[in-house]
Amino acid sequence: MTKHFLDIHVLQSLPPSNVNRDDAGRPKTATFGGTTRARVSSQSWKKAVRNAFEKLIPAEETAIRTLRAVEKLTPLIRERRGDWDAEHCEKRAIETLRALDLKIEVPKAKKDGTEAAATSQYLLFLSMHQLERLADVAASDSDKIAKKEAKAAANGAHGVEVALFGRMVADATDLNVDASVQVAHAISTHAVDTESDYFTAVDDFKNVGDDAGAGMIGYVDFNSSTLYRFATVDLRQLEESLGSSKVAAKAAKAFVEGFAMSMPTGKQNTFANNTVPDVLVVQLRAGRSASYANAFERAVTQSEQGYLEESTRRLVEHAKDLEGSFLGEADATFVTRSGSLTDAADTLAESQPLPSLLTHVEEAAATALEGQ
Repeated sequence: MTKHFLDIHVLQSLPPSNVNRDDAGRPKTATFGGTTRARVSSQSWKKAVRNAFEKLIPAEETAIRTLRAVEKLTPLIRERRGDWDAEHCEKRAIETLRALDLKIEVPKAKKDGTEAAATSQYLLFLSMHQLERLADVAASDSDKIAKKEAKAAANGAHGVEVALFGRMVADATDLNVDASVQVAHAISTHAVDTESDYFTAVDDFKNVGDDAGAGMIGYVDFNSSTLYRFATVDLRQLEESLGSSKVAAKAAKAFVEGFAMSMPTGKQNTFANNTVPDVLVVQLRAGRSASYANAFERAVTQSEQGYLEESTRRLVEHAKDLEGSFLGEADATFVTRSGSLTDAADTLAESQPLPSLLTHVEEAAATALEGQ
């Protein structure tokens, strides 16, 4: 059975910013094509997409990634069993999660007599549907939680987030869910230099006659860039996880919108780098996905017109070259862009407003899945 992929290509310019920092607080970078590029990690943008899902998908289709699943499960059990006290509900939550072969650590009471929350050994990714199903299992009248029932509750009703991003549980591999989405690290199409902003802060309550110095001084590192961003959705895998071609098509549409319009939140209050994509290209492909990152293996060089116009031209040229030599023409191509500097993207497909593009993407994804 032929697989179909939605490839999402974005060009987006960021003014001075630091959306994704390394352990020294500097903007992340990578060497590509022999030059240093700005970089935003895939993990950072995935989290931004998940934040965007709060407005894009129903709450019941979302998921939580947490060490404190016991704390989330306990009140759901108590809703079902008003005859149980909080302590017993927590005990059943722990038993239920342990029935999934998860290691749950129950700390000893603190010196002041209070108890710390029970936690799993590592982050657990559960859909809201799965939490509700696990609560049903925990609230049963059985003396012992059956592993089979607990596993069934955690393995069904993945919801959109778990289906898209997958789940890996090292100690219970039968709970693993294959991700339907791959997200690349965003990189600048050109070389970058990291700069530093020296700042001072004034003490508003300094007394007259005190020293004239600042109350605080410091540095904030930043760069500016035109980023190439890429992600792909395995539509067949998404359908398998969600159990419906129509639901999978809607989830793919939500991901495209979330990926295009989200922004990691690092240093937002300092830089307010709230830009939107300059170019969005979505292509439906059969057989395999294809990144166009190599369009920028040779770094775009600066001109009086900046980087965007040449980056757009390079992206389009590379897409056409790959289609002519390796890939063949895409099953469908959709483009949303803004400004005269991105005119070249119209040679891939006629530009349309984002809401229209999203509608066409959902229709194309549904058609591809129904035809498999």
